[in-house]
Amino acid sequence: MTPPLLSPHDLAVALELRDLSDPVGGPHAVQALLDDVLAALTGAWGCSLDVQRRRPLVSVEDNYDRLGYAAADTTRDARYSRYAAETVMLRSHTTAGVPPALRALARAGNAGTEVDVLLALPGLCHRRDAIDRLHVGTPHQVDLWRLTTVGSVGRRLDVGDLRQMVELVVGAVLPGARWRTSPARHPYTTAGLQVDVCTAAGWVELAECGLAAGHVLAGAGLDPDRCTGLALGMGLDRALMLRKGIPDIRVLRSTEPRIAEQLLDLRPWRPVSSQPPVRRDLSIVTDAPVDAELLGDAVRSSLGPAVEDLEAVTVLSSTGYTDLPDTARRRLGLRRDQVNVLLRLVLRPLAGTLTDRRANELRDQVYAAVHRGPHREWATR
Repeated sequence: MTPPLLSPHDLAVALELRDLSDPVGGPHAVQALLDDVLAALTGAWGCSLDVQRRRPLVSVEDNYDRLGYAAADTTRDARYSRYAAETVMLRSHTTAGVPPALRALARAGNAGTEVDVLLALPGLCHRRDAIDRLHVGTPHQVDLWRLTTVGSVGRRLDVGDLRQMVELVVGAVLPGARWRTSPARHPYTTAGLQVDVCTAAGWVELAECGLAAGHVLAGAGLDPDRCTGLALGMGLDRALMLRKGIPDIRVLRSTEPRIAEQLLDLRPWRPVSSQPPVRRDLSIVTDAPVDAELLGDAVRSSLGPAVEDLEAVTVLSSTGYTDLPDTARRRLGLRRDQVNVLLRLVLRPLAGTLTDRRANELRDQVYAAVHRGPHREWATR
């Protein structure tokens, strides 16, 4: 069955979004951080470097099938993935660029040549995520895959090499930070690990990694008996926020001069906005079941450019038809297949102030987009 597809407008907006990791759009601290990581790895290993910037539109096969995701995996659902066509999607992770990169390596004839290369695939990803100060639906990621032939290093890469890779990456992102690993499962690696770093706020996930799975190498035309690899994926937004001490992910795209000038280097963040948050709670009617990610998408779309003022969206409660008194059902015009949701918006501009009237206008924009009941309650009308 064909999944729900992005509208032409939403697809165009996604494709026009600036990739902060790409120097073509101008300098950004994300690039400086990535350069530090790449320099640390290639300097320690003495390997070649191949940075590939691939288009965000990818085949579903490369994003899921060739990496070993099962056909029934929840992540494929349109609630989480953004489809442009039945077989084409906006990549949900930069790992989608790995299968074509490996195929190109195989076509180049490297099966008969000794190889030791670091593949770096940075870029924007597109997925549905929570809306808060640490998450966004279009995060920047980088996949780092070291591919070697056994003859080039004299042996197969192993878990010891993987731990060295983690040490180098953590040292480049957060010099001197303590780190730990825990087992993690990825369909495209073996001996998978999650990497956490110790911060003032506690332990925070930085990356995930593992040994490159043989089925991924073989599927690209490489000989897994001769080719071996390490794989690490990291969120560049989170890494930069940890490095600079940035508390709000919206900061990374701000064009406000006092903020933008701080996003050209890796020096510690100097707070700019001290505005208090403005909260607006909405009682809405929506179809069951409630999906926080889809609601979040609708909220983002409804605000347009003003989405920069949105700090968080939280579903405070969700009450079904049978759990509401009859008076409340009549007041809301609630159908049996609908629910009453209490939705909280937290608005806080990164710079400037937000008046009550403007907050109410934004509240009404969101309300008009997400409320599905026959009766409406406006703040400004």
